[in-house]
Amino acid sequence: MNKKSKIAIVTGGASGLGFATAKKLVENDIKTIIIGRNENNLAKTSSLLGDLCRYKVFDLQNLKAIPQLVTGIIDEFGQIDILVNNAGINQKKNFTEVSDEEFEQVIQTNLTSVFVLSREVVKGMLKNKSGVIINISSMAAQYGIPYVIAYTAAKTGIEGMTKAMAVELSPEGIRVNCVAPGFIATNMSAKALDDDPQRKQKVLSRTPMGKLGLPEDVAEAIYYLASDAAKYVTGVVLPVDGGNSIGF
Repeated sequence: MNKKSKIAIVTGGASGLGFATAKKLVENDIKTIIIGRNENNLAKTSSLLGDLCRYKVFDLQNLKAIPQLVTGIIDEFGQIDILVNNAGINQKKNFTEVSDEEFEQVIQTNLTSVFVLSREVVKGMLKNKSGVIINISSMAAQYGIPYVIAYTAAKTGIEGMTKAMAVELSPEGIRVNCVAPGFIATNMSAKALDDDPQRKQKVLSRTPMGKLGLPEDVAEAIYYLASDAAKYVTGVVLPVDGGNSIGF
């Protein structure tokens, strides 16, 4: 990878998988713009990661403002070479108790905003005939997980969209891939698992490696797919899950 000339965007880049990804990119001399809603967290992360990390405060549910966000980034930084669509929300609730509004909110944040942001970024990438987009899926798209119906629907959509984007955009020099993290030790997973010991035990028992992954494990996979080492890789869904998706 010609690292010094690369500009990356990581949504949800102030914590968890997004932070680990931004850190990995910055460590490899890639100027990285992290996007999120909490300015305090973004500023702390940007300060921690140094001059190569910048931030934009933005709520991705504001779909109509996304084109302006992308135009502003291109005007400021010249181009966008790498887009990591990491931002997302989850909701754990019985199927029959999920309201229309709750379902729609998860879909809009986790799926629709990914489409809109990718569409606007791709407009710039097409001019350069190059670019990389990496979407983030989940084990919820690999097999059925109860109580996360909206999240499952969104992440399954992400995997289908990744393949469709790859087929359409790869002839134009734009690679599109997807990473499907297993159960990773983050605040988000802790909230889901620590209050449900039975669920946590089930996760570990069907994971052949017998442990949760680390955010850095996912960041390494994202960096690989963003780099020239993966220059002939497009349209894949890469599980980073300790074998969870094939566990018995």
